[in-house]
Amino acid sequence: MTRDRATTDGTRGTAIEVHPVAGHIGAEITGVDLAGGLDDTEVAAIRAAVLRWKVVFFRDQRLDHTGHVEFARRFGEPVVLRRRGGASPEKHPEIETTADRLELGGRFGMEHDEWLRRRRHHLLRGWHCDHGARVDPPAATILRAETVPPYGGDTTWANLAAAYAGLSVPVQRFVDGLRAEHRLGVGYQPRPGDDAYVRHLLDHQVATLHPLVRVHPETGERVLYVNGYYVEQIDGLSRAESAAVLDMLLEQAVRPEYTVRFRWRPGSVAFWDNRATIHLAPSDNAHLDAPRIMHRVMLAGDVPVGVDGTPSQPLTGTAPGRW
Repeated sequence: MTRDRATTDGTRGTAIEVHPVAGHIGAEITGVDLAGGLDDTEVAAIRAAVLRWKVVFFRDQRLDHTGHVEFARRFGEPVVLRRRGGASPEKHPEIETTADRLELGGRFGMEHDEWLRRRRHHLLRGWHCDHGARVDPPAATILRAETVPPYGGDTTWANLAAAYAGLSVPVQRFVDGLRAEHRLGVGYQPRPGDDAYVRHLLDHQVATLHPLVRVHPETGERVLYVNGYYVEQIDGLSRAESAAVLDMLLEQAVRPEYTVRFRWRPGSVAFWDNRATIHLAPSDNAHLDAPRIMHRVMLAGDVPVGVDGTPSQPLTGTAPGRW
């Protein structure tokens, strides 16, 4: 456990305590009220914990939509999405409510269960960073739980810096110089015959050539920049070679020792570094007939840079800062 003493003007004192919860990733932060207004020392302590542990958790917070956005602004510029679903709060364009996802399958003629099955037909497909096909994926995500099922619905994160460090030196040298295409929808398994979602993907392509190993802009760590949802082809390799290498790297990234799993409660908040993690949303709660209402704010990110200093290259449908 680490402890940081944070004070404002001398009239209020609070102790932020950072409690690691797994060996390589994840810490719970106590001693702070996110709705109470943070001073600069508290912001610095939370930022340092996010950079060190990649995802941090807060319990029993009293954030509403306004407070959620105000908290996020202390750490960066919230992203405003052009399109959200009906569950997202109209007066807070920075917030996306995850219940919107329940609407997505219906837009393309599918029940939600089928929608999930076609997106996650492979064991590793569900692992992703947020908006990884963009040339400038979000730097961080702050997710707040409003309503959760009585059991199930956990989220799991993996530390991509630790995964890279765990590779042998020859493999590190090999992947340091590679780049991979990240494309929206590559993991989707089409329906037989006409598929409205495939047509949608073809009309709204988003793709970027990212370094397979990115250098973290704040910590300088090398990050194994892979995920199961957007990446299917390593540039310059045959499809067979690419598939074998990506399977090896993804299995490395999500090894249990590099992960942490979080049990949500109402009022829980998770704040993660989207540049250095991938996460797995739950798939064990759909049959429980219990609502799971979560709200997220994403912070604008930068263009990834590889070990050789070369930035990511937009291929289609994406440009820095244009959401």
